[in-house]
Amino acid sequence: MADSSSIDVQVETHRRGAVRTRVTRMSTGARADRAFVLIAGIGVAATYFEFLAPLLAGRGEVFALDLPGFGGVPASGEQPTAAFFADQVESVLDHYDLVDPVLLGHSMGTQVVTEVLARRPDLSHAVLVSPVVDEAEANALVQAVRFVQSTVRESLHIALLAVSAYLLCGVLYFFEALPHMLRYRISDRVGAGHARLLLLRGEFDRPSPRRLHSRLVARARSARRWEIEGAAHCVVNSHAVGVARLVFRHIDDDLGPKGRMPAAEAAVPPATHADISMVLGAVASRLAEWISAARKDENGVERAKARHARVLWRAYRPKG
Repeated sequence: MADSSSIDVQVETHRRGAVRTRVTRMSTGARADRAFVLIAGIGVAATYFEFLAPLLAGRGEVFALDLPGFGGVPASGEQPTAAFFADQVESVLDHYDLVDPVLLGHSMGTQVVTEVLARRPDLSHAVLVSPVVDEAEANALVQAVRFVQSTVRESLHIALLAVSAYLLCGVLYFFEALPHMLRYRISDRVGAGHARLLLLRGEFDRPSPRRLHSRLVARARSARRWEIEGAAHCVVNSHAVGVARLVFRHIDDDLGPKGRMPAAEAAVPPATHADISMVLGAVASRLAEWISAARKDENGVERAKARHARVLWRAYRPKG
């Protein structure tokens, strides 16, 4: 995790008219070069960034978003398109007066980031992790197969995160959003933005194949492409250390146009302060978050999210 000795976590609900977006803010008090705005994929939420967000907070305040319909946030009744979600992200940027933040999207979140970049030419850097969908495979059955092929490479921890998130999202809303994700042509839109892009994927990321990354690099104004060995689709969680290092080098413009990072340099290491109380605390806070979200208890979600972040921070902080 970052070098600061403490972390401040605040969870707030931002409203744009009747539409809600939950914002988890993290700050370590370290030098604040840039703010980071994190957008997760279809059906999931900011919980996927539980390891990445504190690492990024070592360089600036982090805003991890739970978009409408995901993570227990009520759906809005509007069509869940990339453009609709981009509206909510833009509203968050304006509400918090964020100047040239680094946008990072994962999976479907890369579509949302791409839409925001097309509207905001002043944004200078962005990161697309596991972008989707490859136009040659833009149907639900093929994508389901690709997702399963990637999932068998993931840990049980990530599988449980995904299942709990999909249960909160609900089958109906997931399948309402899915056709919009499949129809979105990220290759056609990526050139509309002006930001310098970092494209990341895991070695075994079947929903985000290398050919799609090649196409995006060719069509973007400025893009780097990197791969993390041993990782799959949820590289933002399982290999958060490597993702953070590559993000920092990207915004420092100290990263080559193409490369591979070994898994040993990228994977999240074992907790440095692990004991039974830490494990029970992490499980209890995550369970409390899920139950609160299912009950639409926003105050309970906020308390549980903040508690879970602090538990992980204490567990992974450097020794000494």
